[in-house]
Amino acid sequence: MNQTQNGSKAYLISIVMVAVLGGLLFGYDTAVISGAEKGLQAFFSNAGDFRYTDAMHGFTSSSALIGCIIGSALSGLLATRLGRKRSLFLAGVLFFISALGSMDPEFLLFEKGVPTFSLLVMFNIYRVIGGIGVGLASAICPMYIGEVAPSNIRGMLVSWNQFAIIFGQLVVYFVNFFILGDHIQPLVEEMGKGLAAINPNAQWTVTTGWRYMFGSEAVPAGLFALLICFVPETPRYLVMVGQDEKALGILSKINGSSKAQQILQDIKDTITVKTEKLFTYGWLCIFVGIMLSVFQQAVGINAVLYYAPRIFGDMGMDNPMMFTVFMGIVNILFTLVAVFTVEKWGRKPLLIWGSLGMALGAFGVALSFGHEGLEFVTAASIMIYSASFMFSWGPITWVLIAEIFPNTIRGGAVAIAVAFQWIFNFIVSSTFVPMFNMHLTEGDDFGHWFTYGLYGVICVIAAIFVWKLVPETKGKTLEDMTRLWKKA
Repeated sequence: MNQTQNGSKAYLISIVMVAVLGGLLFGYDTAVISGAEKGLQAFFSNAGDFRYTDAMHGFTSSSALIGCIIGSALSGLLATRLGRKRSLFLAGVLFFISALGSMDPEFLLFEKGVPTFSLLVMFNIYRVIGGIGVGLASAICPMYIGEVAPSNIRGMLVSWNQFAIIFGQLVVYFVNFFILGDHIQPLVEEMGKGLAAINPNAQWTVTTGWRYMFGSEAVPAGLFALLICFVPETPRYLVMVGQDEKALGILSKINGSSKAQQILQDIKDTITVKTEKLFTYGWLCIFVGIMLSVFQQAVGINAVLYYAPRIFGDMGMDNPMMFTVFMGIVNILFTLVAVFTVEKWGRKPLLIWGSLGMALGAFGVALSFGHEGLEFVTAASIMIYSASFMFSWGPITWVLIAEIFPNTIRGGAVAIAVAFQWIFNFIVSSTFVPMFNMHLTEGDDFGHWFTYGLYGVICVIAAIFVWKLVPETKGKTLEDMTRLWKKA
């Protein structure tokens, strides 16, 4: 009786935990490249029919992001046409195909272990397929959680999606670390030749190690695709397609029967027109959503996450993967700060303080990187930079994107916002290495301080943007968003 009146927390938690598996796969897929990219580079450097350049390697390392842009751009259409649940199932299937295909891109078509240009194209196709899954999951997982969660704990539950993303990255750091074993450096640098020689002690990494890294994703991907079949569709989507009774049943299980009727009526009051135009609530609503996504990437965090082992290696660390794992643990701990404070402190304060903390860390890296005796300062600054992101722009952006748009435009607006996120993710990831290696004169550190100095300036601008334009949504229902933007 009490469960009927007050709702079942166990039921809510169980469906949210399944949904956040999509976030875990998001983190897993985007970070797996950090451990595999050197072995992959060494493998294709052996090709006989073409020369595998740094530019090709940069594209190959980032090719999944092209799929992310496609997937996020399609997410609004799919979430509206197929529903949130079936779209997430599709994402899980794409993750699974990508994992097996990236592990064995030669499957049926090419000779095993022989690097060719055609094989490189096929590998990138599989990575793009996985990226489409990531793009779908990145937009629809927080949307799904936001639409099933009660307003008083919605921010906390959506923040668990970011925790799952970072946890997925940490898991793959550990997986890569154990797969690599002693084979840390498949490529060695020869004077005057750049990264040209393969370490004879790391042949296994070149032929097999990177395959295991990509293939390991098939396990959580298959589990996600299976479990998503057992969760319900979101009540707000069900109302939009005229299935009020089903929506009421799910709302009753989550919120209790007494609240369910009131919530259902609120949803119906705001979903009077199913096809409202994107700018029905003004340009500012869409602009704020887009810029939240842009700033989340423009602050440069994914340049650190994707290239962490390489950065720590350039700093002279003996075992860069070990420091990468340590950074992953720090990221997890500070993501929990957001999870447990977002409903108490609100969204805006966390974003502003996180921006300032990131600026401090970025400027610290800019001033200390490459200076002998300051390696600890550089490492500490990177940790401050990363930790500040994890309690602010990491989780809170997803919370706001999931809740800030009115019901009738949420699918399309979220798709546009998340597409901009992946576009800027690609821009930052693909420009980091060229910027970082820039020199005004031979041997200077111009690229080091310019890159992180630029990220620091963007962090300061992000803080001002939040202070001036982003509304506080703590404690507001999703239906309140309609009234909030109508007033604006």
